[in-house]
Amino acid sequence: MKKIDFYKMSGSGNDFIIVDNRNKIVDEIDLPNFIAKACRRKMSVGADGFILVENTDAADFKWRFYNSDGSVAEMCGNGARCVARYAYLTGIAGPDMSFETQAGIVQAHVAGERVKVKMTDPLDLKLDYPIELKNSSLSISSVNTGVPHVVIVKDSIDTVEVVKVGREIRFNHRFAPAGTNVNFVCHLKDNIIKIRTYERGVEDETLACGTGAIAGAIVMACRKKLKSPVNVLARSGGYLNVFYQENDSKYQDIYLQGDARIIYKAQLCEDAWKDDC
Repeated sequence: MKKIDFYKMSGSGNDFIIVDNRNKIVDEIDLPNFIAKACRRKMSVGADGFILVENTDAADFKWRFYNSDGSVAEMCGNGARCVARYAYLTGIAGPDMSFETQAGIVQAHVAGERVKVKMTDPLDLKLDYPIELKNSSLSISSVNTGVPHVVIVKDSIDTVEVVKVGREIRFNHRFAPAGTNVNFVCHLKDNIIKIRTYERGVEDETLACGTGAIAGAIVMACRKKLKSPVNVLARSGGYLNVFYQENDSKYQDIYLQGDARIIYKAQLCEDAWKDDC
């Protein structure tokens, strides 16, 4: 039976399967289906995303990042921190590294289980515009932080119907064909905000989203004049720290800091990606 070594890691509650694929051990045939099956909870390992570490001449390594449904995502902040610590622990890179993604070259610094990554500068920031939903209209903001995000500001987000509302916005024609992630945020105090996120590709609420935390921090910084760093309380109960430079309402030099935990190391067996019986 074929076996594939992997790490299971978690960044602030966002969990990932990471495989060293520099020697092309993963079969490219029907790869999205293989990934979707490996990411099934209870039937397999289960994860929000799947990361392949591969060779490149442009950086220490490159990644291919997949959502749990097998679709490709350009960037994932929590996944970036996890893959950086993985690369350091396995000798692929030193504590200061760079790696290639579809959103550009990402730089990272590993300090124990805390990792700080330099993210791409946000694009297409739009504040407070209306969107028509099935039974109502809603004021939203949006920004691309490596992947597209909608941000909805509320006084409280504890009772928000994240999946119902998030899914409707995610598939709204305005964001077709790629769709968007959807974040609900509220200001707690000082430079602390709280966030809940519906992630496309997972098609559910996740316990954390790194690029979503950046999107929420940037929108709240605009609205509340928050100073860097903004501390973002995720659904998992952990904090993500978003650092940035602001000049004339333009945000750059974005850094995301948070934990990157090793959950376990193991082997995927063929049963993990077999068709349902």
